[in-house]
Amino acid sequence: MPFQTRKRFGQHFLHESGIIEKIVHTINPKPADNILEIGPGLGALTQQLLPYLHRLTVIELDKDLIPLLEKQCATLGELIVYQADALTFDLLSLSDHNAAWRIVGNLPYNISTPLLFHLLAQISVIKDMHFMLQKEVVDRIVAQAGEAHYGRLSVMVQYYCQVKKLFIVKPGAFQPPPKVDSAVIRLTPYQKLPWQADDVTLLAKIVRTAFLQRRKMLRNNLGKLIDSKQLEYLGIDPRQRPEELSVMDYVKISNFLTPLTSSSSCTRSRT
Repeated sequence: MPFQTRKRFGQHFLHESGIIEKIVHTINPKPADNILEIGPGLGALTQQLLPYLHRLTVIELDKDLIPLLEKQCATLGELIVYQADALTFDLLSLSDHNAAWRIVGNLPYNISTPLLFHLLAQISVIKDMHFMLQKEVVDRIVAQAGEAHYGRLSVMVQYYCQVKKLFIVKPGAFQPPPKVDSAVIRLTPYQKLPWQADDVTLLAKIVRTAFLQRRKMLRNNLGKLIDSKQLEYLGIDPRQRPEELSVMDYVKISNFLTPLTSSSSCTRSRT
């Protein structure tokens, strides 16, 4: 292999052609699509996507990979490369295009969760996302209330997106092979949210607080935000644990607390 992978970047390069073809087929790229690939690495997926498109934009953190990537793609089409950290990259700065972004990538395991939250914060300019992730992370994203993997990531991603686990990828498809299975997932932002939070920041705070101590009952871990009688008023049993509440339940709590939180803030500001 012409490039030495770097553990600090979490690099596991996809090389199995059958899996790459399956991912491309799943994405179904069209010439006018506005596609952004995160972490293209040596360009295994990039090289297969580029011929379908007028242009392809990529974000790569490792500056030493970029010359190799550009060489691999030199005859395939227009490749726009940003040497940047996807965790801090501002998608809104690229929103001069008419079409929303279709985002793809084989995401490093060590940054996948914070990166997903970073992208959710910019969901207004995203059409869909197709990611290769650690299987455990995908299981957490698609988990439903009451299931073992259900948690903060499940609630917040499902608040914004329809989620679908597509297929599993074994370690041998990568170089070097990771120690765990991977999976490909599709995230499609809702055009109209099924449950609209009046204050998304408050919703995120409630969900984060609830799952900090997921084994405790709601009346304990959310006690500083909402009491048992208020939960009962909302039709929620205060003895339930965080993983038993649906996305709709969390939105219900958030919207109940929003006017109370706002009035409390106004009172403090006047004193």
